[in-house]
Amino acid sequence: MNVAAVPKYVRDSAAGFRNCPPGHRFNLYFEIWQEGNWLITKNGKADALRACLALGDAAVVLRALRARQKALAAALPEEQRQIIDAVSTAPFATGLGLEHPVDNGFAFLSPYGLPYLAGSSVKGVLRQAANELYDDGDGEITPPLIDALFGQELQNADARRGALTCWDVFPQPFGDSLVVEIMTPHFGDYYQNKGTPHDAGKPNPIPFLAVPARSAFRFVLTCDPARLPVECPDWKTTLDRIIEHAFAWLGFGAKTTVGYGALAEDPVAADERRRVEDQKRQQAAAAAEAKRRALLSSEDRELEAARGSIAVLRVAFESAKAKGRYQAGSPIDQERLKLFQQAIEWQGPTARREAAGLLREVIRWTGPPGNKERKQQFQTWLATLEA
Repeated sequence: MNVAAVPKYVRDSAAGFRNCPPGHRFNLYFEIWQEGNWLITKNGKADALRACLALGDAAVVLRALRARQKALAAALPEEQRQIIDAVSTAPFATGLGLEHPVDNGFAFLSPYGLPYLAGSSVKGVLRQAANELYDDGDGEITPPLIDALFGQELQNADARRGALTCWDVFPQPFGDSLVVEIMTPHFGDYYQNKGTPHDAGKPNPIPFLAVPARSAFRFVLTCDPARLPVECPDWKTTLDRIIEHAFAWLGFGAKTTVGYGALAEDPVAADERRRVEDQKRQQAAAAAEAKRRALLSSEDRELEAARGSIAVLRVAFESAKAKGRYQAGSPIDQERLKLFQQAIEWQGPTARREAAGLLREVIRWTGPPGNKERKQQFQTWLATLEA
């Protein structure tokens, strides 16, 4: 019988032992040892891993941990944080190089015993994605910008940290359970320098832990704008392209070259994030515009509004000319009269002169109105605007 290498009274404690987090069962209470001689049983590795899959009571801790992380991120200013919710499209593995009796370890966060992806690993993947985009000819991503975002990788006094900080990622496993994956090296003798590779070698199935596909991942990245160059574009827009490339082409964690760690941004969360960001950008632009207009004189404000009305007639005039001929009663007549009625109320001489100039140009092309009273009225208005 396979048991964990712990005192019997611990194994008999059903309440605490059977419901402990998967990381504790994997690292502290791994059920692979044969009681009596304390050797690893020949075929017990996969069964021992299956005993480490369920989150159990740790599912509550994981949800609380993710909620706390999101709350801490949301408390930061909007311009200094980016939160990306993603879903794994393939199993995810991390920490396979850690020592363990089954030959492949797994990264669990102590003391929680929950799977996680270190923020340093996230930053490394994103830096590689940025480098690949630069190599592919992305004109907005340059080596100085990459160094500003991710820091300079130098072994001297010139080394410095970047503007981005990547938080640890705590995946929410689909179904609140991990899975057992299998890797099967076919050339064991060759890998151990015992001969050349050949098809007669005996495959060696090796089980290892993974987070299943369709699991939820939340990436929290913060930025110190003071560390960015003045000419740097919007860091969030740049980061979105980098993350999109990392999700599609690089992956996270281990075994990415065979498809593990592939992610895609959650479509519902992505739409909501972009909607909120667009709304905030519009609000910021409106506030900046209101502040700018508040500094203008009344004449300058009137001139801006007047040029907008003049532009409307200009567009209608060019559209009418493009058709090749003028027909009385067409929309150009309505726009011409509308501008006259507006311009005659303006006080600024510049706005009045610009309106008069366009109106004379329109009348030369359309000819004066056929109605004698309207024709006289236009002449009077023009004289008043040009006075």
